[in-house]
Amino acid sequence: MNIAIITGASSGIGVEFFKEMQKEALDEVWVIARRESKLKEICQSYGALPYKIIPMDITTRESMKELSSLLEEYKPDIRFLFNNAGFGIIGNLDEADYNEQGKMVELNVRALTEITTIALRYMTKGACIINTCSIASFVPNARMSVYSATKAYVMSFTKSLRYELRKRKINVTAICPGPMATEFLDVAGIDKGVSKTFDTLPYCDPKKTAKKGIKAAKRGRCVYTPRGFYKFYRVLAKILPHSWLLGASKT
Repeated sequence: MNIAIITGASSGIGVEFFKEMQKEALDEVWVIARRESKLKEICQSYGALPYKIIPMDITTRESMKELSSLLEEYKPDIRFLFNNAGFGIIGNLDEADYNEQGKMVELNVRALTEITTIALRYMTKGACIINTCSIASFVPNARMSVYSATKAYVMSFTKSLRYELRKRKINVTAICPGPMATEFLDVAGIDKGVSKTFDTLPYCDPKKTAKKGIKAAKRGRCVYTPRGFYKFYRVLAKILPHSWLLGASKT
C-alpha cells in the first residue's frame, strides 16, 4: 500500500500538500493534526483518494507510540512524508512564556525528528521526505530567536539526512517560504503593525509553494525557496555576515 503522511494537515500549506497528493499514484493519504473536525472537513472537501484521519498531538510520547504501532500494523510503503507541523511566536525571549518556547522546540524539532526516524523503516527507493522550513533558516530573526533556531535545525537535518539516504535513493527537501497568509501568523501573534518586517515583506502563495516544492523534491532538490526576492536573500545569507542582515531586519 503506497501512502503519503502529512503532519500539520489541518491548515495552511498542509492543506495544499493534501490537495497535491490527490494527483499522485497513492492508495491512501494519512493526515495528522490535533483538530479531528478540521481534518474531516478538509478530507471530505478535497479527498479524491482514500484517506486516514489520525487526530493526535505529535509532541506526546503516546502519539509517537500510536503512530509507530499503526505503521507496524499496516506496513505501508511511504512515498511521501511531509513534516509540516510547526509554529512560531514573535516577541523578545526575556518577555516570553518559557512553556510556549519549549513547546516550539518539542514540535518543530523533536516531533519532526522522531516521526522521520519511525517513517524511514517504511520508505523505499524514490520516496521523498519534505520538511517545511523557513527563510529564518538562512539568517535568524530577532524577536523569533527560538523559532529561527528550530528552523536552522530543520535545514541542517535535511541536508545531512539527504546525504545519508543517497544510497537508498530517498530524497529529502526543505521548503523555505517567506511569510504566508495562513493561521501561522495568528498563532505567532503577528497582526498588522506588530512587525515592520512582516508588514513589508512580500508574501508567498501556499498553493504555489506546495506545488513547486513537491516538484522540486521529486526532482531531487535539497532546498526549494519560492519567489525571486527570497532566492536572492538566500544568496545574500551565504555572502554577508548575519549580523548585518539581522541589523537590516527591523522585526
